[in-house]
Amino acid sequence: MTAPVVREEIGEGHRTPERAEITEWRTAYGLVAGITTRNTSGGDFNLGLCTPEAAGAVTARWRAVATSFATEFPGLTVSRQAHGSRIRQHDAGFEGCLVLDGYDGHVTREAGILLTVTVADCVPVYLADPNTGGIALVHAGWRGIAAGILERAIDRLAGVTGSPRDGFAMHCGVAISGPRYEVGVEVTDRLGVESSGSPRRVDLREVLTDRAHVAGIRHVTVSPWCTFDQSAMYFSHRRDGRSAGRMIAYLGRPLT
Repeated sequence: MTAPVVREEIGEGHRTPERAEITEWRTAYGLVAGITTRNTSGGDFNLGLCTPEAAGAVTARWRAVATSFATEFPGLTVSRQAHGSRIRQHDAGFEGCLVLDGYDGHVTREAGILLTVTVADCVPVYLADPNTGGIALVHAGWRGIAAGILERAIDRLAGVTGSPRDGFAMHCGVAISGPRYEVGVEVTDRLGVESSGSPRRVDLREVLTDRAHVAGIRHVTVSPWCTFDQSAMYFSHRRDGRSAGRMIAYLGRPLT
């Protein structure tokens, strides 16, 4: 099932690279949502926690990101991701960076917490309950999708908000596009999708859209941007291999 296209709008961050913001989410829901780009006047703005670049340089960039968001978001979450389906729930506000291990998603109803996931082809999935301000953000590669991370995130969001799922909004963000994502039969089998021709190709955002509708979500939008094709804007693991940097996708309800 196809979903409406929503374009992230590029804007300058404060002492950070450009940000591709989902402006409709701030207007409609009062949420800050988007993804960093690789662009900055000082060169590539790599935020990958486990990339070959020196840890000190990456950490300094994370501090710059946290500082740039600090007025609206005193707290920021980040985790070393495992391409699994573990979701961390945040029930209270905090200050500074909360660094975790092994989580590929976050959920909260608290204002002032900026949820983040790192990406470089996998799909950042943004979820929101406009009625309560509850939000969730997940990192969805094919392994996480096969493990049910989307369904688990929807369940957790429903649990913390008490709201029906058909009122949730979902956005599949900047990621590798279907024509660029070549996979083996083990991937199509695990995802339960068909792909004709050789090589096989899968559109992960289409898979996520279909799963969201099955889970009861009616309002789903999809970014048109491809990490592989937009090389000047985004890192891509498929394009650049192990040397690829990472962007961060982010979502939060700011302090008022």
